[in-house]
Amino acid sequence: MLITTIRKETKRTKELEEAGYTSPTWTVLQELQQINSATRIEGEAAMSAPPFFQLAGRGDLLFWGPKEGPTVVKWESLSEQEKKSWLEESSTMHDWVVWCKSKKGAEEICSFELSGKEIVSNYVETKSKEEKNKKNGSKKKAHCGQSVQYRSWWKQGNIKMAVSEDHASCWVHKDLTVATKQIQALLTAARASGGKDECQVRLTGIELEYWMGTEIGKLGGYGFRGTVTAGDGSNQEGGEM
Repeated sequence: MLITTIRKETKRTKELEEAGYTSPTWTVLQELQQINSATRIEGEAAMSAPPFFQLAGRGDLLFWGPKEGPTVVKWESLSEQEKKSWLEESSTMHDWVVWCKSKKGAEEICSFELSGKEIVSNYVETKSKEEKNKKNGSKKKAHCGQSVQYRSWWKQGNIKMAVSEDHASCWVHKDLTVATKQIQALLTAARASGGKDECQVRLTGIELEYWMGTEIGKLGGYGFRGTVTAGDGSNQEGGEM
């Protein structure tokens, strides 16, 4: 059962990435989580779900935990049927956060936009910078995409960040109060370019089982009571051995 599920999830994720989908970084997801104290993540796949959510799944497929609680949604990773199902479910919810591509014109309006408000759009930010540059006589292009994971990061264990050409937006329910510092923290996370994504090993709470299930966890590396004499330094600044 598990092997079959992982095989299907892997095939689906490869197809998504080939179609142009890129995963938001864990740094971005953590800031999205802070907006509504989310306990649930909706979207992507069983192999790529971050461990700092108590509940994870997509549509009728549950990765772990029950299907309830304040939710962060990775919109573009859902199928049309999964989007429809979530929209029906969210019609009675006020504690959702949606991360999606920014609209650049007269595009079709999603149902969540009718009951929500856009709190972040780096497309709007880019347009504002371009208009300012034009006014000042500058020809400098003010492009600002979003910080994302590299393709196949979930298979390679790659935590280096890339920059997508696509702009991103964050939508919340219109009744949800969002502090200015939360919006600024999200913008900062989304603007990050290069460097490495958040990869802090936490051996307490809901993340314990995730990290103990990794390769190094299964080998007994976490909680090892002996003496560590060397390390590869791959998660250090610069990432050099």
